[in-house]
Amino acid sequence: MPQKKIILDCDPGHDDAIAILLALGHPDIDLLAITTVVGNQTLEKVTRNAQAIIELVGARHIPIAAGCSRPLVRSIQNAAEVHGISGLDGTHLPEPTHPLDPRHAVDLIIETLKSHPPKTITLVPIGGLTNIALAVRKAPEIVELVKEVVLMGGGYHKGNRSAVAEFNIAIDPEAAHIVFNECWPLTMVGLDLTHQAKPTDQIMTDIANINSPISQFVVDSLSYYTAGYRKRNGTDDHAPVHDPCAVAYVIDSSLITTQKVPVDIELQGGLTTGMTVADFRHPPAEDCHTQVAVTLDNQRLWTMVIDSIRELSH
Repeated sequence: MPQKKIILDCDPGHDDAIAILLALGHPDIDLLAITTVVGNQTLEKVTRNAQAIIELVGARHIPIAAGCSRPLVRSIQNAAEVHGISGLDGTHLPEPTHPLDPRHAVDLIIETLKSHPPKTITLVPIGGLTNIALAVRKAPEIVELVKEVVLMGGGYHKGNRSAVAEFNIAIDPEAAHIVFNECWPLTMVGLDLTHQAKPTDQIMTDIANINSPISQFVVDSLSYYTAGYRKRNGTDDHAPVHDPCAVAYVIDSSLITTQKVPVDIELQGGLTTGMTVADFRHPPAEDCHTQVAVTLDNQRLWTMVIDSIRELSH
């Protein structure tokens, strides 16, 4: 099986960090580039986090380019209440030594797509969709070049930024509107799916037992993330880890069941702005290009994550 080429557009973030490690450690993924976008924290902070994760793993050959520092139209929002002041609170990462790619993330995305054969690169945005929206506006021809878009964001039943809007969509709904309405194949890995992606005490033990700086980073990251989740939600459950689900789907789509359904983004609603509106009323039209993730094989997801951490720890 040839490796699957991806560009990971992210805003690290505890769950983004796990997604990066999964992409780096899995033999079926060829991670061509990491691009960063404002989201969980400021662009400067999330970009530094991406660099520090690459430093930890020693994968300095991966280009990292910083992208948009604010949404297309709206004011900046972040998730400091979830990810802390640094975006990766509770963890210890090395100082980055590898310089950023000098290009803007939007240009790196466009140029990478144009330098590979058509339909060979999957875009995996796991933050706000500002960079992807600007790339497709700047170079509309990339729609024909992209194999598919597999994004973490949205939810057809529930939200977390509001009752109906998920954070990644809510922080830049105009960008999401652009991305969802282009005619590329798009899979929305939303909260309905990612809330199933929870580690267990045994999974945490299995990660800790790898006993490497990388596994320790993951344990610290998940422990901080879960402590905050328990405090906010009054539960003793582990926190769901959203972003790795999108990477896992690219690796092996059989982990996740999907349903083809038209999806659009609410931009006007007083209570519903940022809602990913999925219309389940009728069988989808022949040309429907969007689908939503429904159910997850959680144990296989974590086996995949643990195997990747082990591989990177050698």
